[in-house]
Amino acid sequence: MITYRPGGAGYDAELAGFQTGFTHRPDLVVAATGADDVRRAVAYAAGRGLPVGVQATGHGLPGAAEGGVLVSTRRMDGVRIDAEARTARIEAGVRWGRVVEAAAPHGLAPLSGSAPGVGAVSYTLGGGLGVLAREFGYAADHVRALEVVTADGELRHVTARAEPELYGALLGGGHALCVVTAMEVGLVPVTRLYGGSLMFEGGLVDEAVRTYLEWTRTVPDTVTSALSVMVFPDVPFVPEHLRGRYTASVRVAYTGSAAEGERLVEPLRAIGPCVQDTLREMPYTESATIHSDPERPHAYYGDNVMVRELSGADARRLLALTGPESPVWTVTQVRHLGGALTEDHPNAVPHREARFLVQVLSGLDGTDLPAVRALYGEVFAALAPVTLGRSLNFCFGGGDRAGLFDPETEKRLARVKERYDPANLFSKNYVSPCGR
Repeated sequence: MITYRPGGAGYDAELAGFQTGFTHRPDLVVAATGADDVRRAVAYAAGRGLPVGVQATGHGLPGAAEGGVLVSTRRMDGVRIDAEARTARIEAGVRWGRVVEAAAPHGLAPLSGSAPGVGAVSYTLGGGLGVLAREFGYAADHVRALEVVTADGELRHVTARAEPELYGALLGGGHALCVVTAMEVGLVPVTRLYGGSLMFEGGLVDEAVRTYLEWTRTVPDTVTSALSVMVFPDVPFVPEHLRGRYTASVRVAYTGSAAEGERLVEPLRAIGPCVQDTLREMPYTESATIHSDPERPHAYYGDNVMVRELSGADARRLLALTGPESPVWTVTQVRHLGGALTEDHPNAVPHREARFLVQVLSGLDGTDLPAVRALYGEVFAALAPVTLGRSLNFCFGGGDRAGLFDPETEKRLARVKERYDPANLFSKNYVSPCGR
């Protein structure tokens, strides 16, 4: 076990993660290499009344935090595939790209997200909305078992049968109950898919948005898709031909044949000429190219709402607020939900009846954070009549718990918190149940 303290060699490097706009500044960083290191770190913190946080890749930090103990799990990157059982055992610091590559030789795939660099365990604890979500559901729905360290310093094996309350609260409930050191997840027999994106610009953006919303009503559950609208910034890492252009991109993943995929996307191609067309048959190992999420660490802030419906009028208001005339540069994304995401499972993933997830995200380099928050307030006020709540995994930089869970789930999470972490030891990971 390696430890770091403020001002010491290696402290800043250990804390560095994907999100550069918000950081932890703990009194002690424990660079864990296994579950026993985590257990010792938790016992140390509990004995001194110090709060505990966890960081793997630093993608989803809820905000800046001072003091306490931070457990860094980036070195815990073991992956073990059981091809016969169609499962993967993944340690706390594993990134999705590593799991995808490990499963592929066995003809299997995890329910990974759009970015291979995201931590697999944190993503799954927040629900896990992946590129095949409408066909297979949330990643949290496919967790077989978890290995965790609770506030008493004990290492526990948690399943739906053994400690069902903790199992159900962790999956979808996030990090506020313990430290997860490993989990066993189910894999799916997928080796290839038809996918990619169609990008439209300028005068075709409004038509692309309208057509996309109508198109989502016609596709089977084997199609998972998202719409992203943005003005590309004029910066060196953006291809020169895209800089400054107002675009709408439809991202598609479909596990059926390429021929049927082409038929399904015909209404999208009919929108007009594309700036970019990457739709093709691909191995699942290349599924990250569908969204092509940025790989460069940067400062950002983002939030979301899950809505029961999204009308054309709602979409026009949304784009009027976040488009080229907006005072704040914003990426607006609409993810199509439904399908297997609506199925009930014994976990805390909320708002399963939502039809769309609406996300807004803004870079913070040179941007006034209060101005970003003010814009988001207008966006979410406009969508309030159709809003069910928010998704934990897409709250970037804000610790506000409002709307993350329905009232019954909130009560259940509070009961589990009181049982397993009554002193609120794990308060540095996200706002705890009942706002503690």
